[in-house]
Order: sequence, then structure tokens, then C-alpha cells
Amino acid sequence: MRLHHVQVCCPRGGEAEVRRFYAEGLGLTEVDKPAELAGRGGAWFRAYDAEGAVFAELHVGVEEPFAPAGKAHPALLLDSVELLERTAARLERMGYVVDFSEWATFPGHRRVHVRDGHGNRVELLG
Repeated sequence: MRLHHVQVCCPRGGEAEVRRFYAEGLGLTEVDKPAELAGRGGAWFRAYDAEGAVFAELHVGVEEPFAPAGKAHPALLLDSVELLERTAARLERMGYVVDFSEWATFPGHRRVHVRDGHGNRVELLG
């Protein structure tokens, strides 16, 4: 067994902000949703390894009524602490608040937390 994807949600019409955070901010690649699911709204994103294999997949679905995930969250592992620092700086420049308070609290990693534009918690590790 292996993990296929993680899903978070956004309100109806929230896709532009989803794309800004996950594609522009985190650098994930948006992929087309299957035709059978495209009408539901939302967006799908992937990260690829150096060989082009899918490393992580994140789906953002539309939920009504919408409530952001406060504690539950995807945790995305970046290739290095340097890349984590660069990503955090980019997110801050874009206006997102990056929480460094747990930087050294996960053995073997450095980590930050940030909320996407709809308030969903996202953990980034390096």
C-alpha cells in the first residue's frame, strides 16, 4: 500500500487562490482533472522527482459549506533545508504568514507551517 494523494478543500470559486498558493507559491504543477470530475471545481497538483516520477499529489476539492482544515494538514517534504528556506521566503514575499516556531521540533528535519489562501494548514519540511 502507498499513499496516492491528499485532499484539502476550498470554497466554490476559490480556484484562483488555490493556484496562486500551490502552483506559484509552492511550485507544484497543476494537472488536468479527469473529465468526469472536472465539473466539480477545484484543482489537482503534483510534484515530480528528478526522473519525472510523481513524488506527491495534492487535490483541492470544493466543499460547501467550507471550513478550512485547522489541525489536519498535508506535510510536503522538500529536497533540502535550503529549498525549504527559499520556498518559505517566496511565500512570505507573496503575503503568506510562515510560522517558524516549530523549526527544530521534528527530529531529522527542519519545518515550517503556513496557511493557504483559504486557511488550510500546510506543513513544509526540509
